[in-house]
Amino acid sequence: MRELSAEARLHLYARTFSRKTGTRIHTAALYGAFAVIAAIVFGTLSVHPF
Repeated sequence: MRELSAEARLHLYARTFSRKTGTRIHTAALYGAFAVIAAIVFGTLSVHPF
């Protein structure tokens, strides 16, 4: 098995790091969307217009 050059290892590490970061950003965006929806729902339920 051939040994990877330093440049190839760096590229592989950067790709792996980018993939993990992208997954975390999507997860945070999903939870953020649920939090906004929950805030709107609970906010409208707590208003007494009459």
